[in-house]
Amino acid sequence: MNTSGQAGADAPKVKLTKESFQQGLRIFRFTLPYRAKFIVGMVLLTLSSATVMAFPWIIGKLTDTANGQPVRLNGTTLTINQIALGLFLVILLQGIFSFGRIWFFTQVSEFTVRDIRQALYRKFVTLPIPYFEKNRVGAITSRITSDVGIIQDSFSLTLAELFRQVMTLVVGIIFIMVVSVKLSLFMLLTFPPIVVLAMVFGKKIRVLAKTTQDELAKTNVIVEETLQGINTVKAFTNEQFETSRYTSSLTKTVQAALKSNLYRGGFVSFVIIGLFGGIILVLWRAASLVQSGQMSIGDLTQFALYTIFIGASVAGLGELYGKVQSTLGASERILEILDEPTEPTHQPSALPIRLRGDIAYEHVAFQYPTRPDLTVLQDISFSIRAGEKIALVGPSGAGKSTIVQLLMQFYVLSSGQITIDGRPIGQYDLTELRRHIGIVPQETILFGGSIRENIAYGKTDATDEEIVQAARKANAWQFISSFPEGLDTLVGERGIKLSGGQRQRVAIARAILKNPAILLLDEATSALDSESEKLVQQAMDELMQNRTSIIIAHRLSTIRKVDKILVIDGGRIAEQGSHDDLSHNENGLYANLLKLQFELT
Repeated sequence: MNTSGQAGADAPKVKLTKESFQQGLRIFRFTLPYRAKFIVGMVLLTLSSATVMAFPWIIGKLTDTANGQPVRLNGTTLTINQIALGLFLVILLQGIFSFGRIWFFTQVSEFTVRDIRQALYRKFVTLPIPYFEKNRVGAITSRITSDVGIIQDSFSLTLAELFRQVMTLVVGIIFIMVVSVKLSLFMLLTFPPIVVLAMVFGKKIRVLAKTTQDELAKTNVIVEETLQGINTVKAFTNEQFETSRYTSSLTKTVQAALKSNLYRGGFVSFVIIGLFGGIILVLWRAASLVQSGQMSIGDLTQFALYTIFIGASVAGLGELYGKVQSTLGASERILEILDEPTEPTHQPSALPIRLRGDIAYEHVAFQYPTRPDLTVLQDISFSIRAGEKIALVGPSGAGKSTIVQLLMQFYVLSSGQITIDGRPIGQYDLTELRRHIGIVPQETILFGGSIRENIAYGKTDATDEEIVQAARKANAWQFISSFPEGLDTLVGERGIKLSGGQRQRVAIARAILKNPAILLLDEATSALDSESEKLVQQAMDELMQNRTSIIIAHRLSTIRKVDKILVIDGGRIAEQGSHDDLSHNENGLYANLLKLQFELT
């Protein structure tokens, strides 16, 4: 089941080291086309932060003026009105700089995230089939959704906040040092124990938060399983059982959340008492200095505001540290995919090819990458002349589908070679080769668009006339024309609005439109009723004319007219010959399969 979509929302937090930081910075290469906007945004962010830091200084001067202490600027004594006007001007500039910073950073963020998603999607569709067998679809799609979302937040919010908080901390410390070195040192001594304890609390809270996320992911698994298998649930009257299972899982989630929030509440209380307690202690010391005449009221106001700013930045940096860890984790997961080796498709130097359709398997052996200990095919050798039709039959798991998949180069051969027109398939450009191979699978997958779009998938620039002609040849035009919307009829997700026979005929029309030299048929009639089977079989006969065809046969009655039958058993060719030859060999595997199938019908 797909659990990874939820889990992906809580990206793994990577320990912040020099190596992980350098690795995470690789994601910034996507911002390079927009570096001018990024630089402008950084300048505006610096100006915005600077105006914020000027605010306490002006407030302090305003306080001194109110207390009768003159404030001079370039030899001129400033009035309260002038200082207040200056304060308003700072606020106005702060608003303008903040708007500009948000505007430019938003552009960089949106365009960068678009490019990352494009790069990920381009990578997804060029990854080899074994990758998708090793990784669950939910885990893969979470990279392009949740992980990229975290990167987007980093570009638009986290980076700006990190820069602002660091600048606030550094500039704030400089300003309080200018106001009073003794008082500043006294204040800074209160911070280290608070920071250490905050980090300890923060680590515990992150662990508990992850536990809560994991428990929540388990509850989502139950929902997903139940809804996907709702027919089974109702057939076995297990509604109450599933409800109880979900309730039990929810209870565990609540318990984990309560424990997490207990620590979170304790952490907040600690910050309030520790951080602001420290600030109060510093202000008490400052007030004592004012009382003794060693400090003005304005300086006290400045010092108090800068101290609050510094305290807020220290607290904010703790949270930002966790976000930076999440960002590095998301970046690492994204970069892992982008670094995956792809299929050698769309080679720039590849020239268009024309295939006759002569195929030869020479001592082919194969083990799946996910099961290297299990040999699926052993010493498979046979040949097909252009235009011939052969059938692969045998028990389930014998290796029939694997033989076909190897021709499409979905997997790399373990040994031996396959040639087309006398040339090893590895020497062809993969894209060009697959353009000459058509496939009609047993379980037809249609895309959730219109019938026109699904047929045209075989030739994306096809005209309506070509689409209609292909539909007629596939015995599909009769039911298509009966729909009010015709070719524009929406088929629904995975073609759910069409019957099995209709889906198969759309798939055959798609293959006819592609006009391939080589045709692979995972016999499409095994799960159809008699009427649909007849229509689909006629369409398949039309499709196979003048093409090299390999049929994976489930119903042996449909392959009587093929040129040759290969009986596959245990990954080897056990028998081969025509239907008549094999059926008369009473001790042969094909004759036994034929007898068994007719006994069951």
